[in-house]
Amino acid sequence: MRVVVDTNVVVSAVLRDRLPEKVLLFILARPDFEWVCSAEILGEYHRVLRRPKFNLADSVLLKWEEWFRLSVTELPVEVSVSFPRDISDAKFLACALAADADFLITGDRDFSEARKISRTKIISVSQFNELVCRPLN
Repeated sequence: MRVVVDTNVVVSAVLRDRLPEKVLLFILARPDFEWVCSAEILGEYHRVLRRPKFNLADSVLLKWEEWFRLSVTELPVEVSVSFPRDISDAKFLACALAADADFLITGDRDFSEARKISRTKIISVSQFNELVCRPLN
């Protein structure tokens, strides 16, 4: 199962030990799941987590960056998607389309206009937990 994860979910997972972290660790721990992203998305993860306002310890940053390096599959994305609602989010839709992802997990309500792209279901962390994680635990 291929999953694209929006940056806001990553930030929530890193800042709090709650459901977003639980879901991402679930994905990383399962060999039948693949967290996919583009180089652009991976760069955004790194830049956003290093923002001074989050004041994250180097040890926390290094732990997550190691997980990204070892466990997240970076794919080339050679398609573009028009998403006028928020053009900065188009990269997530393009990645989901290029990867033929099963899910795009996001907390961003801007995606409510695009509940599905191709076969990719766009859902929240809690929906993913209910639909995917709980039944497999």
